[in-house]
This record gives sequence, structure tokens and C-alpha cells, in this order.
Amino acid sequence: MKVEEKILQAVAEIIKEQFGQEAPAATLTLQKTRKEFEGDFSFVVFPFVKMARRSPEQTAEAIGNALLEKLPEISSFNVIKGFLNLSLDGLYWLEFLSREMNNVRFGLRDQQGGAPVVVEYSSPNTNKPLHLGHIRNNLLGYSVACILEAAGNKVHKVNLVNDRGIHICKSMLAWMCFGNGETPASSGKKGDKLVGEYYVRFETELRSQVKKMMETSGISEEEARKTAPLMLEAQELLRKWELRDEETLSIWEKMNGWVYEGFDATYKRLGVNFDKVYYESETYLLGKDLVNEGLEKGVFVRRADGSVWVNLTSEGLDEKLLLRADGTSVYMTQDLGTAQLRFDDFKAEKMIYVVGNEQNYHFDVLQKVLKKLGKPFADSVFHLSYGMVELPEGKMKSREGTVVDADDLMDEMVETARRTTEELGKTKDFNEEEKARLFYIIGLGALKYFILKVDPKKNMLFNPAESIDFNGNTGPFIQYTHARIRSILRTAGQEQVEAIQIRMPADKLNLRERNLLRTLNEFPQVVAEAAAELSPAQIANFTFELCKEFNQFYHEHSVLNEPDEQVSDFRIKLSQLTAITISNAMGLLGIEVPERM
Repeated sequence: MKVEEKILQAVAEIIKEQFGQEAPAATLTLQKTRKEFEGDFSFVVFPFVKMARRSPEQTAEAIGNALLEKLPEISSFNVIKGFLNLSLDGLYWLEFLSREMNNVRFGLRDQQGGAPVVVEYSSPNTNKPLHLGHIRNNLLGYSVACILEAAGNKVHKVNLVNDRGIHICKSMLAWMCFGNGETPASSGKKGDKLVGEYYVRFETELRSQVKKMMETSGISEEEARKTAPLMLEAQELLRKWELRDEETLSIWEKMNGWVYEGFDATYKRLGVNFDKVYYESETYLLGKDLVNEGLEKGVFVRRADGSVWVNLTSEGLDEKLLLRADGTSVYMTQDLGTAQLRFDDFKAEKMIYVVGNEQNYHFDVLQKVLKKLGKPFADSVFHLSYGMVELPEGKMKSREGTVVDADDLMDEMVETARRTTEELGKTKDFNEEEKARLFYIIGLGALKYFILKVDPKKNMLFNPAESIDFNGNTGPFIQYTHARIRSILRTAGQEQVEAIQIRMPADKLNLRERNLLRTLNEFPQVVAEAAAELSPAQIANFTFELCKEFNQFYHEHSVLNEPDEQVSDFRIKLSQLTAITISNAMGLLGIEVPERM
């Protein structure tokens, strides 16, 4: 049993013994003692003042004195108003370090069994390359999956590729009309970028047609876009695709193949992967079957024009289109099919969709439609809604070609890492291959940390220049702290470090060491809370605090030059566990930490 649990259990017993009442579990709260006060944990006594019939200070004193008798782990306490600040015995902290100092999986739980969790992220369209918005999606989804796994869950990472629909047909049509047989090989362009250029080309040509129609016919822009020849051709191409026209399918498969090669290269460089990839071209038919199932059950309605709708007004929403009049499916159709298929594949306890907050309404509808169909997995659908990434100059627009390309951004981050690192003179002993590897680790680490340290629910402004800084709450600061510790351990010698046993007397433990041990002790709980909240930001900000604590300790106390051998050995192992914890925490964010820099 963790010491926090032992304290709360003992407090509950004390309250019953002294005040004659059961303490509701929700009222028993233990938190980290604020830095300006002495103590390791603080217990809030305000909820028990009434039953104790004493002042907050008297209530805290009574509980504190009883805890001293009940728990040998507690050495002292102090009372600040309604807070009981508890200090653990130094021996407890030495035993904690002795127990965990060689545990390379510190903070990470083994799989606990039970139904798995499915995390869907990325979900790209095959009409454009991945951009900055996709980067936040991929990094968030991958990190959430890692954190859930570290908390003991069986996790399946999945991707749903939007490989069909009108937007795909726009790229296809532009290539058919203006491509002259261009390929990635003939142009020297990455496949996803080439296809993305034709998506932008479609929009450019469509605007030209719309402008001319508005000038000659006097119709509105909305009407002109609907009836422009290029748009009508794209809609016809979609109908041909759904009718399995051989020529249309051949072009579709060829262009999608180019895109997949490009995506795979970007995913590999970004350091994310998937256990299974779904394709909307394979799930939309199952979605159509579910629509027919809903018609048979009488929960969906077919209108006179042939379109199929669901009425959600009784659920506080509106009517939602599920199938167009021409029989083609919409996003909701295929998401119904995907949800069914995913449940059939994994029997998941939870199906987490990592999708931007502009889709909040869509997922609300999805869950309600699944409930209308009587699907037992409807309540397992969870939308992890995250905020948008914006740049100093504003929002990005794919069809206008004003997005920040993911590959270009990674190139920029690596180059900025090279420039900053060389200016600081941190690569003097590195050969060219080692330098290139270090610049990649620092550049990608800076990018990932800058994005993941922000609460997923919040919109964020991304500024590459701010993310690469060896001071402050940044990836490079944390990476440098890890490299500094690894340098200490290398100097001490691997065999010597492994052989160390903690022999230091508890009375030699100083304040900085206690603070660092207390922070390390929090890591398993931080992982559990980050998993419950689906928030990598909690891991990121914990790691920053841990690195600050280590640097304060290291600034004030020598590790290798400490004359007392017992103290030096203790500090070496304290440093080792700190390095392990930094590495494990950053690994949950998908970030590598270098051995030296």
C-alpha cells in the first residue's frame, strides 16, 4: 500500500475513533505540501471541523498527534490554519530510493487485463499532405495511447484514412484535367505533396469558373459553386467511384498509393505508428447497412427525394442527413460503420476519437445515432476534443494552400536545433553522424514538448523559435538535464553505479534531496491521473518540475566530489532514478532523451 493510502486510511480510522462518525471518502484529500511550508503531504481538515466541534487548528492538532502514534512513517507535523502538514521520516525516503533506484520501468504499470481501449488518431484525407494541425493530432493521440498503456491498459492504436468522398474526387479530377501524366517519380515530389497540389489546383480553377459565372449570369457565389462545371464533374466522379467504375477506381488507387507512401515517411519521421489502419472506402458500406437497419427499425426516415435522415430534436439536436438522395454516403454514414467494425474487432471498453473541437457536434450526433440503433457500445464512444493550432499570422486553410506542411516544419525544427546547439558549443566532441542524430532528437523533442505541454482542450499558438530554448519549460531544457545526469553516471562508472547500496543515515538527508525524492515519488500517480484525464500536459509539466528540482539540488550539492562516500553514493543513485524517470516520462510523450549533448 502506498504511503498516501496508508495516511488516508489511518485518518479515516482516527476520525471515527475521536469524532464518532464515518468520514466520506470524497472528504479525505491529501495533497503535496506547498513549497513555502514544511512538510511532504498536507491534509485538509475543514470538512471535519463541524463533527469535531473544534476549531480547524484544534482539529488538525488532534488528527496530527494521533497519526504520530499510528504511523511510524510520519516523523512530525505542523498546522497552518485548516491544513495539517505532515513530514515523513527520512528513513521512508531512503527505503523508497532503495526500492526503486534500479527500476527501469519506474512509474509504468504492467498490463492489468480487462477490455482494451482503442485510440484513433491522425485520420488524414488522401487529398493533401499532413500539416501542423495533423501534427498536434498525431502527437496527442500517440502520447495518450502510451500513457494509457503505462497505466496498465491494453491499448490498440488505430488510424482511419479518409480515402473517399468529394474532396478526394477534386484532387483526382484536377490531376485528370491538368496533370499530363505527372507522377512523384517524374516530378521528384513526395506523393502526398503532389496530390495536395492538385487539390489546391482544383480550388483555383473552380474559383475562376465561379467568378465568370457570377459576372455573366448574375447568380450568387453559393449557387455558382454548386453548379460550376468543375464541381458537377467532381460529383459525377464520386458517383462513378461508388458504382465501382474501373477507370475511376484505377486512378483513385494510383493516387492514393502515392499519398500512402508520403504519409508513411512522415509518420516514421514524426515517431508515431498504428496497430491497425482502417479505410473509409471499406467502412462506408457497413455504414450503409446500418442506415438500412435503422430504416427497418423505424428510427430513421427516408424522404421523398430518397435521402435518409434521423430526427434528434428530442435529444436537443436537429435532423441529421445519413444518406444523400443519390445514394452516396456522408461522413456520419462511414463513422457508423467504422464504430461497428471497431467494436467487432476489439470489444473495446472505450473507443477514443482524437479529433479537433470543431467536430464536437459530429461526435455528439454519432453517439446519439448509435443509441437510436440500440448499439451496446454507444456509451464507449469518447471524443477527445482538442483545440486548434494557430500561427502568429492566423488560421491555416488547406484548399488555399496556406497550411504549414508537417515535413517542412520538421525540417525547420531540426535546422533551428542545429543552429542553436552549435551556437552554444554543445557538439564539440560529436562526429557528423552524431551531430545529425542529436539535431533531430532536439528538434523533434522541442516540437513535441511545445505542443504536448498545453492542455489538449486549449487552442494554442505555435511559435517554433520559442520551442527551442535550453532554459525554461521546453523539451531541450529537459533533454539537457537528462544528458547532464547521464554524464555524471558515466563519470562514476557503470559497474560502480550498479553496485551501490544505500547506506547513508536518514539524518543526513537534506531539504533539496527530500524535495527531489518527493517529486520522484509522485510520478506513478501523475501517470495514473494523466491516463484518467487523457492529458499528456500533466506528464510534460511534471517532468519540467522534476528537472527544476534536480537542477536546484545539483546547483547546491556536489554528487561525485562529496567527501562523504555514503552521501555521494546516495546522490548517485538519486541522480540515476531521476534520469530513469525523465526518460520514462518523455517516452510517454514520444520524445527521445539523448545520452549526451
